[in-house]
Amino acid sequence: MSAVHVVVTVLTAAWVGFSAYSVLTGAPWVVDSLAEYGVPRSWWPWLGFAKGAGAAGLLAGLLVPAVGVVAGTGLVVYFAGAVVTVLRARSYAHVPYPLLYLAPVVAALALGAAA
Repeated sequence: MSAVHVVVTVLTAAWVGFSAYSVLTGAPWVVDSLAEYGVPRSWWPWLGFAKGAGAAGLLAGLLVPAVGVVAGTGLVVYFAGAVVTVLRARSYAHVPYPLLYLAPVVAALALGAAA
């Protein structure tokens, strides 16, 4: 395990964890967009918990690599679904936002696989 892998994974987990916190606390800049995309309000806590679990799993993966792979894969699916949701809502200008979360997760997975 390289230092770069550890740093990227920790920063990615913090980034995704911040996103989870933002959804769970109802930050307007997040939940307003979710409402605009047509995501039911009843899903918001589950989406926040999924991101939080993924962030925790990335960190746990530093000790148990298989957990990190599962968490990272789940986050890739999550953020790919977010891209699809944004596209279906025809909010094309917002597509980069889920990609900003997807890219570091992919990077952390790739660095972990290379280690």
